[in-house]
Amino acid sequence: MIHSARRAGPPAARRRPARTRPRAGPGPPSVRHSPTVRKPSVSTLSRQPHSVPPVPGHGRPARSSGSGPGAEGTLDLLLIGDDPSDVFLVERMLAESGLDARLSVARDLDGARGRLTRRTQCIIVDLSAPDIDRIEALRDVIALSGSTAVVVLTALDDDDLGVRAVATGAADYLVKQEVDGPLLARAIRYAIERKRAEDTERRLVEARILGRENARLERGLLPVPLIDDPRLRHHTRYRPGRRRALLGGDFYDTVQTEDGTVHLMIGDVCGHGPDEAALGVQLRMAWRTLVLAGHTGERLLGILDTVLGHERRSDEIFTTLCMITIAPDRRTARLHLAGHPAPLLFGTGAAALPDDSLGPALGLIPGAEWPGTDVELGDAWTLMLYTDGLIEGRVGRGPERLGTDGLVRLARGAHRRGAAGRALIDALVAEVEELNGDALTDDLAVLLLSHDVTRT
Repeated sequence: MIHSARRAGPPAARRRPARTRPRAGPGPPSVRHSPTVRKPSVSTLSRQPHSVPPVPGHGRPARSSGSGPGAEGTLDLLLIGDDPSDVFLVERMLAESGLDARLSVARDLDGARGRLTRRTQCIIVDLSAPDIDRIEALRDVIALSGSTAVVVLTALDDDDLGVRAVATGAADYLVKQEVDGPLLARAIRYAIERKRAEDTERRLVEARILGRENARLERGLLPVPLIDDPRLRHHTRYRPGRRRALLGGDFYDTVQTEDGTVHLMIGDVCGHGPDEAALGVQLRMAWRTLVLAGHTGERLLGILDTVLGHERRSDEIFTTLCMITIAPDRRTARLHLAGHPAPLLFGTGAAALPDDSLGPALGLIPGAEWPGTDVELGDAWTLMLYTDGLIEGRVGRGPERLGTDGLVRLARGAHRRGAAGRALIDALVAEVEELNGDALTDDLAVLLLSHDVTRT
């Protein structure tokens, strides 16, 4: 419990003599009046005569004159103390300052817990009671305050205690004998603004830390291709549709197994949120594990379909996927499509691979089949796998979408201009966005694998 020094007598701490001013009329000795203007002993905050001071902690919160509940700019204050004369003093000083405030009163910490609300902006507390650990008592108030500013208003004129109180978390340390209404009001306003600034800075720091942690986590979840063939060049472009995110529902991977076979995969979980991003990571890791365990083709897709059924948060979630298995001689490949757009093959020109054997997206049809298609690659070639974020942009201001055919036209033009590797991806994305008239809003992933027979 926090007590008032008026009941406990003078504390052991060092005091400086209080400055005296002329007073008019009876009342608590700590209340100061103007030497030229007599003021009635009535608080303009509570509008109640103080010949019998109100009992703190009971009744309606005190309000400044002209202020109703919820008035714009009204400050909500909480005074912790059990001395009616302290309540009178605070109310009187606030009234003299003209501060628009509502004052609630609690006798002790237990009462303060019941009166402290989200609207409370400042707690005023006394540390004058003897036989207590004053800093420990202040720590209890600070712990209770949360995002509320705390100002110490006490009869203890102790510089060392003041420094320790501020170091503990109080916004200010005020001595009753040296404070008037305007000074108290200014201290309260400054304390509230400092607390807001501290809370804002704390949230910014926490957001930066969380952002860096998320960035490291998401970068760690993006795959590193497992390739040791020097004739293969691997390029990717990945951009989630969510703002301030590094990972979306699109996913891809590349794995070369011991027999020299290279497995490519790109997929797209429907939706754009963090749940979809997490599911995409699960499916990619499951795919890599299955490939390294020797699974491939339609059997692999069937297992992924089962994994998706167990891991998705809703039966409406589905995933499209494109998978290519390139033979060790690099001249042929086998293509499987599960509801996904066909990849592009660059050789002497650019064309989309056939999608005659297109199967349904994963998660849609129980027991579905995903037949494969054999593809001739030739000697030097480039395969480009992509998600539908690259082809669903608009062409001009009308409703027309780019589609696979439109992407093929752009790819042929970029290929004729000599674009290759990462430059080819960047050129296509830039042209698609130019046609769309703005940046693409869907998740976007592109995987480019090139076979260069001149490299060894």
